[in-house]
Amino acid sequence: MSRRSALRTTAGVAGAGLGLSALGTGTASASVSEAAQTAAPADAQSAESAAPKRQGRTMAGVPFERRSTVRVGIIGLGNRGGSMIDLFLAVPGVRVVALCDTVRDKAASAAAKVVKAGQPAPAVYTKDEHDYEQLCARGDVDFVYVATPWDFHFEMAKTAMLNGKHVGVECPVAMRLDELWKLVDLSERTRRHCMQLENCAYGKNEMRVLRMAHAGLFGDLLHGAGAYNHDLRGLMFDPDYYEGPWRRLWHTRLRGDLYPNHGFGPVANYLDINRGDRAVSITSMGTPALGLAQYREENMPPGDASWKETYVSSDRTISLVQTAKGRVVRLEHDVSTPHPYSRINSLGGTRGVFEDYPERIYIEPDHANDEWGDFAAYADWDHWLWKEHANPPGGHGGMDYIMVFRLMQCVRLGLVPDFDVYDAATWTAPVPLSHASIKANGKPQQIPDFTRGEWKKSRPGTDSEKPSEP
Repeated sequence: MSRRSALRTTAGVAGAGLGLSALGTGTASASVSEAAQTAAPADAQSAESAAPKRQGRTMAGVPFERRSTVRVGIIGLGNRGGSMIDLFLAVPGVRVVALCDTVRDKAASAAAKVVKAGQPAPAVYTKDEHDYEQLCARGDVDFVYVATPWDFHFEMAKTAMLNGKHVGVECPVAMRLDELWKLVDLSERTRRHCMQLENCAYGKNEMRVLRMAHAGLFGDLLHGAGAYNHDLRGLMFDPDYYEGPWRRLWHTRLRGDLYPNHGFGPVANYLDINRGDRAVSITSMGTPALGLAQYREENMPPGDASWKETYVSSDRTISLVQTAKGRVVRLEHDVSTPHPYSRINSLGGTRGVFEDYPERIYIEPDHANDEWGDFAAYADWDHWLWKEHANPPGGHGGMDYIMVFRLMQCVRLGLVPDFDVYDAATWTAPVPLSHASIKANGKPQQIPDFTRGEWKKSRPGTDSEKPSEP
């Protein structure tokens, strides 16, 4: 079976059921202020936790095992994995020991990079769609990095943990609510971390705003916004950019926000979601699905396989997330219409607001007369990671390298990771829940308490202190 045929098959199976019924979508009751109770949806206020019984112990605050060298296995060597391997090789104390991709040329190219970096030739797995299982079973792999199409994320993360490996997965970590719960349970049972590798949480602006927010410069935090508004029409119809039509096919099955993590992750960090506050409900609305069909009509030849597809995913999805403290997060998703790139990245409180794309800030008493201030004036608030790595290598403005460096540092030094399986599940929950809300004409959907009450405890996150090296 070819990779493309497998992708078409598994994509169809994966989209057949969302697992939205009887899957513990209730919320934990929270002690909140009278104002927050007034602001929160009534069904979210009164809902009791419907979380399945915990099968292990919490992974909140659990450190990695300290090790002098982190041995990494990489599954998926396409556009994302093929570039991220360079960053793993650039971080001190990391060895890439195993690679997996069914496209042999991509695996060979990645293996050559490892050797060129002065490391021993890695083991290579290219046999079939299940060869990643052999990589996960190796005794010399500490951490598995998954950079494959979304259809495979859940099974690969599951397999890694069952084989005793920590695992980091590209966005989104899974596509179904029941799969998110299974990953939480597996992480707790196996004592292995399962993380959503959200690079935008390590963006320079995001980390500066995070530190400013935690220092109180925005006052009491009230609202935030994040998005993935990125015109991907040309790439989704490019037969060579994505390995098969897997990403476009998701637009034939789900109506909601297919990619909430880049927007939700940073804002969740600002608001200490799962670390003192909790996302309790989501209300979503979506526009008609017109953009991809129009692009196809104007650009694709008659007889192309895409003409058999019917797109249902809203061109633009807008969601409102309510938190236990009554705060509001706005999420947007649009990859099907022409527009400049934006993640919105906004945060507001009682003393002012930050808005990105373009970056601008207004904080009292620094600013007055309703005139935006210069965000560059707050460079002293940059996170220590950006002060230490002023010109990081890699794509996306350097955030990819910052993420890999910090992740590997946490593993190597035996530190608690900046985010965990509960964050992965929370940041991804809008995928199935926004679909359900849109289908129900905007009815609020309760976001599960994946932490099972641990969110009430304040604990560190991405706003970390610089560790002392041995």
